[in-house]
Amino acid sequence: MVRRGWVAPGPEAEAFEHELAARLGTEDAAVVSSGSAALELALRALGAGPGHEVVIPTYVCDALHHAVTRSGATPVLADADPATLSISAATVRPRLTPRTRCIIVPHAFGLAADLAPVLALGVPVIEDCAQTLDARVDGRPVGGLGALAVCSFYATKLLTTGEGGAVAGPAVLVARVRDARDYDERDDLVPRVNARLSDLAAALGRGQLARLDAFVARRRAIAARYRERLRDVPCAMPPDAGPRHVYHRFVVEVERPPDLVQGALGARGVAARRPVYRPAHRALGLAGFPEADRLWSRALSLPCYPTLTDPEVDTVAAALAEALR
Repeated sequence: MVRRGWVAPGPEAEAFEHELAARLGTEDAAVVSSGSAALELALRALGAGPGHEVVIPTYVCDALHHAVTRSGATPVLADADPATLSISAATVRPRLTPRTRCIIVPHAFGLAADLAPVLALGVPVIEDCAQTLDARVDGRPVGGLGALAVCSFYATKLLTTGEGGAVAGPAVLVARVRDARDYDERDDLVPRVNARLSDLAAALGRGQLARLDAFVARRRAIAARYRERLRDVPCAMPPDAGPRHVYHRFVVEVERPPDLVQGALGARGVAARRPVYRPAHRALGLAGFPEADRLWSRALSLPCYPTLTDPEVDTVAAALAEALR
């Protein structure tokens, strides 16, 4: 591709879009410069803006809150669901108002959320597949159930282009994303952004996508080994959810403060962290999100990535057992 002399968005990006749409089971996909750009462009495609509300989880990275705010809409926070660590119909329903434009449902940490009850609420849903590409529910890949799906290809995601993302869904909505993404040579001056993905990045993404099955298989093998090694350790482990879980993170719950456990693991050469830096409601000084507060006070993400070896998994498990004694 470099020898061809084409590094700007072009044939590699177009091929990556076709391959992503096929993988997600959607009509079309548009690759963009980041997962955050994907969120913002998806909201724009659904018409979210001033005077609208968008329901998002509080227990999630800040990118969702930023994207909704930049769109001009108002973020409305919902508490976490204890089963999936995302949001659910039960946590979303009390947050709906006549101004609700859409709901962003992340498939959190690799586990596909139960979308059917959320879709039954009758509000457009954006599936956030940043951490769950290739998970399946009833044989169908995540990303094809909501109004739109967004992906992230940041360095720590299931596949990477260095930086990058995508919006997938019906062709008519993806066309709106492309219109907002491709800012130049237009007859009007409607505000757009330069959020394109280069062919260099897309070529890397295509190579990664071809290896995604192997990546996910290894993550599942690591999760199985953790379960075996941690079965007598006082921690709660993620559900063994079969094809619904691709283990972007292996999240455990511990009784001790996560910061203390993280420090004890670090002293043993193991890098672990809270899966969410801080729930959004805490930054805003809000209360009334008991499940998110509980998760923040107990959840810890253990190393889980395809190049992690079995002996390294055993080292992590032994270090956690020692830290929790």
